[in-house]
Amino acid sequence: MPSGVDKPCIALVANATWNIYNFRLALIDALLSSGWKVVVVAPVDEFMKYRDAYPSIEHYNLRHLVRDGINPLRDGLLAWELVGLYKKICPDIVMHFTHKPNIFGGLACYLTGLPSIAVLTGLGYPFIQKGWLQSVIKRLYAWSARFHTLLVFENQDDKIYFQQEGLARGEKMVSVRGCGVNTRYYTPQITDSERTGCNFLFLGRLLYDKGIKEYVEAAQIIVQKHHDIRFLVAGELDPHNPSTVSRADLHTWIQSGAIDYLGNLQDVRKAIGSSDCVVLPSYREAIPRSLTEAMAMAKPVITTDTAGCREAVQEGVNGLLVPVGNVRALADAMLRFASFPRATWIKMGQAGRLKTETELDDCLIARQLTDIINQARGSHQNDSPA
Repeated sequence: MPSGVDKPCIALVANATWNIYNFRLALIDALLSSGWKVVVVAPVDEFMKYRDAYPSIEHYNLRHLVRDGINPLRDGLLAWELVGLYKKICPDIVMHFTHKPNIFGGLACYLTGLPSIAVLTGLGYPFIQKGWLQSVIKRLYAWSARFHTLLVFENQDDKIYFQQEGLARGEKMVSVRGCGVNTRYYTPQITDSERTGCNFLFLGRLLYDKGIKEYVEAAQIIVQKHHDIRFLVAGELDPHNPSTVSRADLHTWIQSGAIDYLGNLQDVRKAIGSSDCVVLPSYREAIPRSLTEAMAMAKPVITTDTAGCREAVQEGVNGLLVPVGNVRALADAMLRFASFPRATWIKMGQAGRLKTETELDDCLIARQLTDIINQARGSHQNDSPA
């Protein structure tokens, strides 16, 4: 058996080691505990520190993966690099995360005869911005879907979209509820009852398509009359993302005095704990990690009625929903929330915590993914010639 005498081997392939460190550790734990050998394939970055806790994991660097842009030559080199790595590693199955590994990793698996799973971690910028890029990505997914044993979506809306657009066969598609949140790490924290006013927090990468501009503009409307309401922002610029906020805009927003910028936080729990409500007016998500972290800490949330976001929120129960891109509606929702009695905030936060424990816990999602991996491997073995 090429991947070891006793243990089946799985390769987890992502566009950054950051992705593995932040979103896949519970899956790694579940796989290791159920007898898998795990190999990671991703560009090396500062988050290689994950191996301190997993010294048995082999990590292979990806040299030709460029997250942004479509360069056929560079992407062809990526596919060829993956073919070489898969021949070297000899995994029993490969699980890909994010667009480029999904598309070109699927081709590499086809060329090496390996079963492949594509995990669509939100459709992201190419599907938010309509135009030539969306058309190209859709064609690439429709072409590469044939190479995968299964496609896993991190919300129902994305799966339905692929079905409606005819990008993959229905029997090849399944969905889970995001990547999950660590409910042992993010624990309930009730706001100090002696503090007056209301603190809102935007938490996430500073991308225009996460609704940061709408959040700031809504804050600018509210602070003119409500001086006891604060608007916090925590997150970093992402120069690799075409939707990243310009430094000039960020500087202008800070100088306006409408927001308090906390910078990029390594541990966001203190910021969440000091807030009364976490706000993410995103255009489209998988299931937003910032919202599930807030919910796990028993904080209400306000987000948009769009793919992924609405799957985390039950209107009026654990949060509020607003239309995408509507600054006035967002401002009204935040003012409405601020007018609620503190007991309502607590009740909504408790409902969010219960939802993370029963539906969105990372160990629960990891078990579901492990079952999907076993299903895909078994299907490939059954389809292989004797």
